[in-house]
Amino acid sequence: MSVRRFRCPHQGCPRKIFAERLESGITRPYARRTTRLQQLVHCLGIALGGRPGQGMARRLLFPVSKDTLLRSVRAGGDGGEAVAPRVIGIDDWAWKKGRRYGTIICDLERHRVIDLLPDREAGTVEAWLAERPGIEIVSRDRGGVTDRLLAVLCRAPGRSPTDGICSRPPAGRSSTPSGSASVTFAGY
Repeated sequence: MSVRRFRCPHQGCPRKIFAERLESGITRPYARRTTRLQQLVHCLGIALGGRPGQGMARRLLFPVSKDTLLRSVRAGGDGGEAVAPRVIGIDDWAWKKGRRYGTIICDLERHRVIDLLPDREAGTVEAWLAERPGIEIVSRDRGGVTDRLLAVLCRAPGRSPTDGICSRPPAGRSSTPSGSASVTFAGY
């Protein structure tokens, strides 16, 4: 694909060279790939990852580096409508094994990572959950941090006597007198 370039004849013009703009469906301004090719790069990055995706792209005759594939995945850009998560999974992960750990939160219905929290403290996760009232079910491992979080969240009325399980009515409806609610936890 080629784009025409135009030169401005005026001496005082701050932009000397202008490029022809394409329709927004074809590409974005300053993009190096068309929208369709960028979607292909994104899908290859998600499906195969870095090096395997790089090899497959080379076989499909559009060579891209492994770093470009991973950058495309990190940037997202799938154009999907952002929907508030309803069912999430919480687990620990290592920033640096044995030294520093964080918390990963995934949307279990859409199979996507939602957020990476900087630590695995119950207060951090509690604050994160407080900002998102639409979450109804939380799946978690049986680690110590999520046990402490469970104890904090299940203090609210409506707590189930079953270990690791408490219930929250859907967003907008509250069965508790004070309007506070807890979250359904499913341990594995």
